Amino acid sequence: MIYSKLKIIRLLVLFLSTSLFTSVSHALPDINTWHTKNGIKVLYVNAPELPIIDIALNFDAGSARDGDMPGLSSMVHALMDKGTGKLSADDVASRFEDVGAQFGVSVDLDRSSATLRSLSDKELFDNALDLYINVVTQPSFPKQDFDREKKRLLISLEDSDQRPGSIVSRTFYQALYQQHPYAQPSIGTKESVKNISLKNIKQFHTTYIDSSNAVLAIVGDLSRDQAEAIANNIGQALPQGGQRGKLTEVQSSSLETKLIDFPSQQAHVRMGQIGIERGNPDYFDLYVGNHVLGGGGFTSRLMKEVRSNRGLSYSVYSYFLPYQQPGPFMLGLQTRVDQVTEAIEVSQKVLADFIEQGPTQEELTLSKQNIMNGFPLRVDSNKDILGYLSLIGYYDLTLSYLNDFRNNIEQVTLDGVKQAFRKHMDLDSFVTVVVGSEQTAKEDA
Repeated sequence: MIYSKLKIIRLLVLFLSTSLFTSVSHALPDINTWHTKNGIKVLYVNAPELPIIDIALNFDAGSARDGDMPGLSSMVHALMDKGTGKLSADDVASRFEDVGAQFGVSVDLDRSSATLRSLSDKELFDNALDLYINVVTQPSFPKQDFDREKKRLLISLEDSDQRPGSIVSRTFYQALYQQHPYAQPSIGTKESVKNISLKNIKQFHTTYIDSSNAVLAIVGDLSRDQAEAIANNIGQALPQGGQRGKLTEVQSSSLETKLIDFPSQQAHVRMGQIGIERGNPDYFDLYVGNHVLGGGGFTSRLMKEVRSNRGLSYSVYSYFLPYQQPGPFMLGLQTRVDQVTEAIEVSQKVLADFIEQGPTQEELTLSKQNIMNGFPLRVDSNKDILGYLSLIGYYDLTLSYLNDFRNNIEQVTLDGVKQAFRKHMDLDSFVTVVVGSEQTAKEDA
């Protein structure tokens, strides 16, 4: 491969990842799906506008699978590209760079993902795919990189203990989910990370990174036949594996308030309760309703009342975050420590009024229009589509999910929003976490 070609490739990748990152066509994608012989569920979209192929392998290997070692999945995935076969971490990085490809990983509560972005040129893509498959299926987990990653993670955890935003989030999930795996932070804890061994890393990879546990999303400048060939290559490289046990059921949250002392003039507040699972039939009613309540930015009720009318916070928000099991409903804000009680009371009143009365017709109409008008921007790049394919495939949503989205929003009614909020919301089960000066907050209360 000549160096002038490599320079052109790198410039092209840089150019495509910035200036031409948005797809030319705004038409909703036509999703194809099938299963490989090895059991991988595949979702594919042909997107020939750009000479790029995006791949995402999603596994039921999120942090909820960490067991008694929070942070395990995150460490496993962070170490995937640190070596394979005789290749070191530097070798892997340089080989991806040489073909203009990008490798990435992510871990949330439910799932993990390993992604590849490459130019669709056959020679370049074939080399990138071979390396991608080896990195995902046969990582060598070098001892020196394991030690380095553990040290980096411990430093990050030490740093997070000095950040009130991290503290409030971690404490909120622990108070909300108690003994459920969702209570564990994906990044882990200092105690758990110290106890993770290289043997644990290898065992987790063996247990969860296999074809029966995978959903594959493919988007880009390739045909259905080419996508099938890619899926088969990946399927043949992944071990067959077996069925994993189901997560324990999430229990309803209980009324609780936690005050955490922190040397700051600003208090971080997180409030909420157990919400809904992905695919819940009330999702769209709650989604649109929350847009009126706290998800619509400056037009939301919480923003108008807490910020504009009272000046209690620069920003306030709320949202539902569905997972395989019921995820949280969260309301968050920052305020001066001496205003914590008032900010919480005002937020709770806004929420209570909304549960009781719902939105006005004008609010509902404006929110629906805002959501529908903004939807094309959420599916206007290959990476956006890849993310939706991963979501649809992992959570077994309908293939028409994207095509039905606007219609589902349009069909939301005032009664539907009211019924959904009354059914799923209960202030008597709210968990409230305040990270600030505990003494000052107590005096203010």
